[in-house]
Amino acid sequence: MSWTHMCCVGALLLATAVAQTTPKDEHFHEELVVRPLSGDHVNTYFQFTTRWHYGQKENLYHTQLTPRVIAELLQQFDVKELHIGLTQGLWRYETWGYPIVEATSGAEMWAWIKATNLTDQQVDKQWAQLANVFSGVLCASLNFVDNTNSIAPKHLLRPQFMPANRENFVRYASLPREIVCTENLTPWKKLLPCGSASGFASLLNSGYVHNTKYHSLGLKVRTLCQDHDEDNCILEMTQTANLVYDLRLLEQSGNDFSLRRLFGMGLNGYCELASSSKIYVQRNELGARYQLVPPPPAEETTTRGGYTVVYGVYDMQEQFQDQGERLFNIAWLAPKGELRRNRQKPAPPPIYAHRYLLGQGQERGRIVTEVTNSHYAPLPILVQELIPWYVHAYLHTLNIRRRPLGRNEYGSETLPFKLLHYAPGKQRELPTHLEIGFLLPGQSSALITIDVDYLVLKWLEYPPDANHGHYINAALVASALPMGTNYSALPLEGHLFAHSFNATRPSYVLGLHTEALIVSLPTPDFSMPYNVICLACTVVALAFGPIHSVATKLIVVVRQTSAPRNFLKKLKEKLFSRGSPVLPTAGEADVPEGAGCLPPEEQDKNENDNDDEEEKEREKEDKEDKECAH
Repeated sequence: MSWTHMCCVGALLLATAVAQTTPKDEHFHEELVVRPLSGDHVNTYFQFTTRWHYGQKENLYHTQLTPRVIAELLQQFDVKELHIGLTQGLWRYETWGYPIVEATSGAEMWAWIKATNLTDQQVDKQWAQLANVFSGVLCASLNFVDNTNSIAPKHLLRPQFMPANRENFVRYASLPREIVCTENLTPWKKLLPCGSASGFASLLNSGYVHNTKYHSLGLKVRTLCQDHDEDNCILEMTQTANLVYDLRLLEQSGNDFSLRRLFGMGLNGYCELASSSKIYVQRNELGARYQLVPPPPAEETTTRGGYTVVYGVYDMQEQFQDQGERLFNIAWLAPKGELRRNRQKPAPPPIYAHRYLLGQGQERGRIVTEVTNSHYAPLPILVQELIPWYVHAYLHTLNIRRRPLGRNEYGSETLPFKLLHYAPGKQRELPTHLEIGFLLPGQSSALITIDVDYLVLKWLEYPPDANHGHYINAALVASALPMGTNYSALPLEGHLFAHSFNATRPSYVLGLHTEALIVSLPTPDFSMPYNVICLACTVVALAFGPIHSVATKLIVVVRQTSAPRNFLKKLKEKLFSRGSPVLPTAGEADVPEGAGCLPPEEQDKNENDNDDEEEKEREKEDKEDKECAH
């Protein structure tokens, strides 16, 4: 099935969903899905959905369950659809399957903007302002989103709002360096109707969320209007939290776990403003070996594209009908004495991808993206690359080679391009945008390579930790699966997890991300300025003391009187001078302040007088010596 036909089918389903919605209503739903994964991992997926039929556009200023800041921003910046993801960690497709909501490491954001008489320059300005506003709403570094890391995808991203026509503008940006922490979780929970006081959001404690192997926070907003009528629209806002726990890090014996063990506390109830509050626990496959305590009151079996899953359902509104119920906990008890090597390993998903760098040195390299098709039939593949401006890519070196899964090395067989879009980058202004489409045969892998050069940055363009390296954004890979194996994403027209039950379609749109890359650009020795500063400060400190002393102190020259030449007088003077303070002479005591600054004539006169006195004293001493000798 072609991409155009899939988009037409999705638009028809969206129009049907809008027509079935009761006008002028607002509902909030909270859901929790728990799925055991391979390798002693557990996936917990939270979804909070607010659906509001606001009618006329002016009613966006009068919100109840929907945050007013979201409604006002959509109206101010003409946004019809918005996706924001904050993720820490990497999802392992080969062992965990596909997630319910796809996300890449770091921060990711894209939006569809629609208005009359809009130009690309106006859209770029609104896009930058929208990123700056949500940077404050979510306390993230989205304010770094600008033209240097933003692109306008042509084929991979498709709108999920109604009505969608050709007058739409889309912008996409990614910040793989962004770190997700508590300052992002707290404002994210404040957007919920009940906050973190009650309901499923009370389980999201920062101490247990950020210690996971993978955690992702998501925000999705879209508008659904019927028959191009701006006064008959629905605002749908979905907040998601996807966590993966490693049971080996929970410091407990065995493989048993519970909600209290995962989140540090039991469930204290449901949100009073929620229309439904349900917990879904997977019972088959890896979840079949666990015994649930208490057992689920109901079970739901769903078959989607030939793939059957059994879920145990806990309705929290029924569970907390009795006032005596305080905390609710679910325990998963594994069989005793079970060996890990005896566990069944899951089959690999139909499509998965990896990415890495080749080359040596800090001047040039090669970006490699490997896509594997484990299905027996050929599948369409669409790859989107966003290469930053400091990495220059050469389009003529782009190549796609193929190898069967039974071989270890790639040969000379190449695959032709079915689609190619290339927008060259510009230094310090625009990134390189590349979209590739091809048909990947079954049971084979494709190796996409392109040669790049690394540019030399200015010294002010380096980040604070320059030696950590510079990131290259993850590649986006999309395909259309003919079956629903390991596929758990929500359908295009659905907004609840229950809408994915028995949602069989001719094909299933799959999107996944590769790893982000780190390149080591030529980096100057930033310790040299530090050494120069230390040396300069030392020299200044050593020179400042003597210069300051000479410039500020007053120098007074005082002549010392000649010592007596008689031996007896010298001895007498030394004996009586010990231990007694040195008193100034009569000449010194009478010298007034500033006497050292006399005119030259008076200084010469004083010197002559002193010489005459010294000459008289010497004559007197010689006379006394002669008398003593006689």
